[in-house]
Amino acid sequence: MWTWVAICADTKIARAGTWGPGTGVTPSISWGPASRLANRVKLTTDGLSAYLEAVEDNFGTDIDYAMLVKLYSEPPGREDERRYSPAECVGINIRPVHGVPDPDHTSTSYVERQNLTMRMNMRRFTRLTNSFSKKLKNHMHAISLHYLFHNFCRIHTTLKVAPTMAAEVTDTLHDVAWIVELVEAATPTPGPRGSYRP
Repeated sequence: MWTWVAICADTKIARAGTWGPGTGVTPSISWGPASRLANRVKLTTDGLSAYLEAVEDNFGTDIDYAMLVKLYSEPPGREDERRYSPAECVGINIRPVHGVPDPDHTSTSYVERQNLTMRMNMRRFTRLTNSFSKKLKNHMHAISLHYLFHNFCRIHTTLKVAPTMAAEVTDTLHDVAWIVELVEAATPTPGPRGSYRP
């Protein structure tokens, strides 16, 4: 199961996201049509071909879009050591797809850093453990809570405010108690329990 997310480079707000099967399936991220946005969108993705259809479905060609493909080499060392070490990035290949993407602002660094934050903050994303989600429903709820906290409650180090405050969605820094209130308000009241039968 893959997690797909779009993040704003300026405000660090997680703008859209979803989860679903990985390679070969178009990510159903609904960024929304370009007509809903105030400015022309500048988008960078990695080289996964599924993004081509997703971007085309959401924006057509009304976008400055580039793919950034990282080139890797195997780290030196014994086979058992290399298995747990990340490959070394030795270069990048930038491929313009639509419009006129600015090479100086073609980067996946912000979303990669956000992916690291998600991996560090949610045990179910820890690599090489058995802490993975056992139920898809629980996985989806955990991701939703993570992004709610990321957008509304977490002060971003460089921005000094939460992403939703930087994006002027709200002027209030929320806390975990606010999230708990939202969850409790959305939780249906359980009905009466039937009699116990041994």
